[in-house]
Amino acid sequence: MPKTYNEIYIRVRNALREHGVEASAIEARIIVACAAGKTTAQLVRDLRLYVGDEIAETAEAMLARRLTGEPVAYITGQWEFYGIPLEITRDVLIPRVDTEVLVDTAVASLRGRKMDARILDLCSGSGCIGCAIAEVMPKSRVVLADISPEAMALSRRNVERNGLQGRVSFLPADVMQPPPIMTGSFDLVVSNPPYIPTVDIFTLDPSVRDYEPVWALDGGEDGLDFYRAILKGWKQVLRQGGQLMFEVGEEQAGAVKDLMLMSGFYDAAVVPDTRGVERVVTAKL
Repeated sequence: MPKTYNEIYIRVRNALREHGVEASAIEARIIVACAAGKTTAQLVRDLRLYVGDEIAETAEAMLARRLTGEPVAYITGQWEFYGIPLEITRDVLIPRVDTEVLVDTAVASLRGRKMDARILDLCSGSGCIGCAIAEVMPKSRVVLADISPEAMALSRRNVERNGLQGRVSFLPADVMQPPPIMTGSFDLVVSNPPYIPTVDIFTLDPSVRDYEPVWALDGGEDGLDFYRAILKGWKQVLRQGGQLMFEVGEEQAGAVKDLMLMSGFYDAAVVPDTRGVERVVTAKL
């Protein structure tokens, strides 16, 4: 018997809810919309329409994968960050809402002061941070830097998807090594590097540990290896008076702030996320 989009949505939502998925309503909308080839807004508009069995079967297959623990972003291949649509694959981390605090802090530091800034996003992954900054700061120029060819290819697609060509460029680079020749200089450097201590990788939620790329999570013995490397090797790309901003893990803000001050930075400050966790550390050179 034909079903409406709403009936398919309710079936998926209830199954997710019974499985303990906290954001069951949101994830159900994303799954059914993807199965139908629609945006979530189009799905809501068309909820009363009847559809063929193929869409219901596709939604069921996606639901089955989600119930095994696979994140919905990898199932659908898409996600939203800071209001912009992104393609997401298992080659990169899934952007978190906590990371939007880093974008807010970066934009606030430049708006009204340096609207045509040059910005470098280190460990850029999907390109979510750099793309979000470029979207709201159209006169600025952003460079995305990552060691992974797969991440670089994905970020190129996300730049094109959001019409940011000409404002965003790409730099294949290993932040554990000094910057490539001709990297240039920047008014702002932002980074959300791997920061999970190696031993803690095994204690992560299975949806993270078993699916997201471990190389994008593992920050070394104490989780601070990438911060040390960036402060040692990449400080030189900042212009005098430029700012460096890091996303940090829980209870890491104090240690990262100390590392920045010991590296010659000043005016170090910590910005909390929506849960009150110290999430961003920023300082000037």
